[in-house]
Amino acid sequence: MNQTLKLTDIIAVGFMLFAFFLGAGNIIFPPLAGQLAGENLLPAMAGFLLTAVGLPLITIVAIAVAGGSWDHLTKDLPKRAAMTIAILIFIIIGPAFAAPRTGLAAYEMAIKPFFVEATQSHLTIFSILFFAVAMSFSWSQGKLIDVIGKVLTPVLCLGLITLAVAVFIDPQGEIVAAHGEYLTHPLQKGFLEGYNTMDTFASLMFGALMVDALKRKGITEQKATSKYLISAACIAAVGLTIVYVALFYLGATSAAVASGADNGGVILSLYVQSLFGPYGQSALSIIVLLACLTTAIGLISACSDFFSSLTPISYKGWVIINGIACATVANVGLSQLIALSVPALFALYPVAIALVALTFLRKKLPNPKAAYRVVILVSLMFALIDAAKVAGVDVSAFNMLPLFNIGMGWLLPTVVAMIAMMFVGKAEQPAIAEETA
Repeated sequence: MNQTLKLTDIIAVGFMLFAFFLGAGNIIFPPLAGQLAGENLLPAMAGFLLTAVGLPLITIVAIAVAGGSWDHLTKDLPKRAAMTIAILIFIIIGPAFAAPRTGLAAYEMAIKPFFVEATQSHLTIFSILFFAVAMSFSWSQGKLIDVIGKVLTPVLCLGLITLAVAVFIDPQGEIVAAHGEYLTHPLQKGFLEGYNTMDTFASLMFGALMVDALKRKGITEQKATSKYLISAACIAAVGLTIVYVALFYLGATSAAVASGADNGGVILSLYVQSLFGPYGQSALSIIVLLACLTTAIGLISACSDFFSSLTPISYKGWVIINGIACATVANVGLSQLIALSVPALFALYPVAIALVALTFLRKKLPNPKAAYRVVILVSLMFALIDAAKVAGVDVSAFNMLPLFNIGMGWLLPTVVAMIAMMFVGKAEQPAIAEETA
């Protein structure tokens, strides 16, 4: 069987993955981070790129190296533990947080500015329509590459390129001094801000979706699948980097037109209106709607594919369930949803990072099963302490932990656990000599 793709199909697969990643969080968070980072733009942006581009890219590569699926990635964990982690991640990137956030961001940035007095009913109607469209595109898995990679994403890229060029040619202000934590430790703060994109979680699940999409294109052998997965990840990483650099610079030069804004959506909206005049909001609306819609399609598809494999309910049945759940949760409001998601991200992101790191270290581990259990448990325990801190729980007793003050108390214990498990071998079985008559 032919295990090659045409160049146009390879690019389409990469564009599809890029479009899946580029959603609400990718657009909302960089402008605000850029504005707050100010003169410390470069280190803050570097930290953000590590978690928002580097980790998702490495995660896709890890999935390819492991064998192309979540089961391969977690084969050294107890099945119940692996399944629990997967379910939690799918709930976070699916109906609980990430997917509803795409609809909320689309409403806040693309629709709400056109109303003099926006009401809850406007959000409700839009949520229903937005997720109905996302469900219709998710209905047929086999058409995802053609619809997303060859139709929606090129239009999205054209809008983003236009915005990026305009931002660098005609910045709307000067870069000002850094604020808050960006003044003292911009690299670490940028690193933690990258959590908000949720793209490392998404990578763990999009990887399986990409494998399925490649199978439908006739790519079934592991070597070819890994090759095209990595190619797609590299294309997506380049695209995301360009977008983030442009949005960070936009934020850093936005003080004159969006001073005091409390979220990146407001900054982006005011900046674009300043750049392009009265037609700016219309252009931004198209970009945001496409970016959020493609991500919603990817998330609903990935979640439906996963949950249909666990239950008697079909893929299409789960598309309907997830779409309705997303439309319902979206009515909570953007600020409230972001606030609720932060502790969950602090609790599970380190676990995902540890899992990916273990994939590349596996050949150096004398006892992979023991190593995976110990390292994942250590990362989770310390990540839960960090999560409790951002949730407002008093955990000052752990202030002595290195990096705990910046929300990364999990890092050193996890690294120490990984190193220690490189020296823990399998228990030797006692030799039993059997005498034969």
